[in-house]
Amino acid sequence: MGRMAYLALNSDPLMEELINSDIHELKIAATRLIEHATKLGGKGLGTSFFKWLASFAAIYLLILDRTNWRTNMLTSLLVPYIFFSLPQGIFNLLRGDVGKWIAFVAVVLRLFFPRHFPDWLEIPGSLILLLVATPGFFAHTLRDHWAGVLICLIIGCYLLQEHIRASGGFRNSFTQTHGISNTIGIVLLLVFPVWAMVARFF
Repeated sequence: MGRMAYLALNSDPLMEELINSDIHELKIAATRLIEHATKLGGKGLGTSFFKWLASFAAIYLLILDRTNWRTNMLTSLLVPYIFFSLPQGIFNLLRGDVGKWIAFVAVVLRLFFPRHFPDWLEIPGSLILLLVATPGFFAHTLRDHWAGVLICLIIGCYLLQEHIRASGGFRNSFTQTHGISNTIGIVLLLVFPVWAMVARFF
């Protein structure tokens, strides 16, 4: 029993040294991964991430406005914002046959069954129609241009000032229960165009 305890105590420093060397190698690997990711993606990786975040924030604000938490914001401005900030893969999917079928069904329902077409589907339906019917100049040139980013920035700033005004001031926009979620969503709308402008010009 005493010999086994002696062997166990004797191997502890060796195990510590092995674990420390493994942790050190993990640190080196993590540092290299971050370096290589910034070299490959750089600012473009951040822009892509913030584009996804902004799109989800805009969709979240649309859903929020169509539920019981109605706001005084002009939420129809979120349609062009989503158009300009939607990630390329989803944009291409909705601009293709999938989007055409959704737009076709929406138009048929609106024309022939207007009583069965809910009000909350009007803005998402108009977004799908905009995605499908937009000319190539807007869809492929302005979306990837600094002008599209500038449009997103203007929309975000306008929605933020309208929300602050409707809340009764800057402090109220962060203290009211419904105001906090709207304020966070609108601030996320601003992060993408600001980052894209900085990445483009600096």
